[in-house]
Amino acid sequence: MPVLELERRDNWLIEAAYRGLEILVALTGLLVSLPVVLIEAALVRWESPGAALFIRQRAGRAAVVRGRDLADRHEFIAPCEGLKPDELYYVPTTFPFVKIRTMYADARERFPELYSYTFSREEFHKLPLKRPNDPRITPLGRYLRKLTIDELPNFWCVLTGAMRLVGPRPEDPDFLPWYHANEMYKFSVKPGITGLWQTNGRGLLSWGEQIDWDLEYVRTRNVRMDLKIIAKTLWLVMSGHGAL
Repeated sequence: MPVLELERRDNWLIEAAYRGLEILVALTGLLVSLPVVLIEAALVRWESPGAALFIRQRAGRAAVVRGRDLADRHEFIAPCEGLKPDELYYVPTTFPFVKIRTMYADARERFPELYSYTFSREEFHKLPLKRPNDPRITPLGRYLRKLTIDELPNFWCVLTGAMRLVGPRPEDPDFLPWYHANEMYKFSVKPGITGLWQTNGRGLLSWGEQIDWDLEYVRTRNVRMDLKIIAKTLWLVMSGHGAL
């Protein structure tokens, strides 16, 4: 997608201080949660075969590239008006996303029909973000998701700079073909552990609603909003609202 000039609400000094806060929170989170993560990992390995950690590529913040440098890159779909040599474009990038495994390691082989993705773009936007009674989730995994402690390793992604504490949902690249063109602007910022979509419905949202909240965050984000989202997320995690 062509680059739009998005208004920045915070100056570089505030951003630098906020990044320092993120590093401190991520380090603290990793150290404090390490005993819990080790217990989770042991229980996951005991319950079902496979690695305890789920590590997959997720769509991160898009890189900004000039059109002339994209001429020979045929893995991407160009805008309908074509590429302009001197114009800047957002180009998808991915990063290794890590969490505790909550599904069967061979879920794709067990339930191939759930990975067929034969829906239309309109149907995709109406689908629930989280499938109720998803058969791919292990009994233990369902419990870990309810407590939201399967996502504790996400702090590593924040520490490395691939994610932020607050941002859009890190998307599975398999679902990008069902995004509308204008919705790709959600990848103009780094994804986050939490965001507006989590504080406004969480797993109870449809895919379209989740994307709308992510785009709202991109348009209006600032440090004050992030702090409010973090505070509300802590309350939602403790109450379990929307966790599926």
